[in-house]
Amino acid sequence: MKELSEQERIDSKKRFAKALRDFVSELNTHVSNDNGNWTVKGFIDIYKNIYTISSDTKIISKILEIHLFPQILQFAENTRYTIVLARHQNWYPDFSFINKRDPRIKFAVDLKTTYRDPECPGHVNGFTLGSHGAYFRNRSSTKNIQFPYSEYARHFCLGIIYTRADNINIDETEIIHVRELEDGQKNPTWSAREK
Repeated sequence: MKELSEQERIDSKKRFAKALRDFVSELNTHVSNDNGNWTVKGFIDIYKNIYTISSDTKIISKILEIHLFPQILQFAENTRYTIVLARHQNWYPDFSFINKRDPRIKFAVDLKTTYRDPECPGHVNGFTLGSHGAYFRNRSSTKNIQFPYSEYARHFCLGIIYTRADNINIDETEIIHVRELEDGQKNPTWSAREK
């Protein structure tokens, strides 16, 4: 298959970017209640004990990814894309969207999370940028990347900024019964930006 023209890349990127922004604008309804509190509170066992979620952004990011996966699959279906997940945890990107009609059209979407800085209102802790591995320098490399970097029409970051629980010192060893459940992370803000 021949490579996409620059105009084809631009047109497909515009359509995908708009669809992704529209999708992101609705995500709060899937992960938080009307008060902004997250609907996921921890891991539950068969005795209805909840093991609290760490405040570690890697754990929170993975929980959000799992929690949103049905909506992400529906988004792909609605926009006529298939999703290929990163083969390994440290591979880029988290999601590869491949156009069903033209598999040359691929978009990389990476999920990034961070929290608001309580010491500096209006600022966040910062997003990790991820690897600048061989694929970043050599755009045809297949090391630590699902498809060669150059095969993606564009690269997007799905960013989530949240407010940490009031009690920053979450006791990760504490077991809470469902009846004792309190509010945790809250007020997620979503964005979809091109890298």
